[in-house]
Amino acid sequence: MTFAGPFVISTERGLSTSPQAIVNMLQRWYRHLGFVGCSSHSGRRTFITIAARKITSVGGSLRDVQILAGHSNLRTTQRYIEQDADAQRKVIQQM
Repeated sequence: MTFAGPFVISTERGLSTSPQAIVNMLQRWYRHLGFVGCSSHSGRRTFITIAARKITSVGGSLRDVQILAGHSNLRTTQRYIEQDADAQRKVIQQM
């Protein structure tokens, strides 16, 4: 994936857009798709969790996920990451 500019989401009106415009856009998409209980925040949580699980496979660390999330403190990023009991068991079994 390559980015054309410094912003991940742009609109026909410009390269950057306001956080509220993104929230509104995601709400429309979720409603259109029939997703119940989804929000821009739940999408953010999902992105951060998936990124945290995959980042080491490309040579990264949780600090890289922190930067992607735009958090100034790693503790904030850690609060977003969902736990996975099955993954915990698997890693212990591999030791």
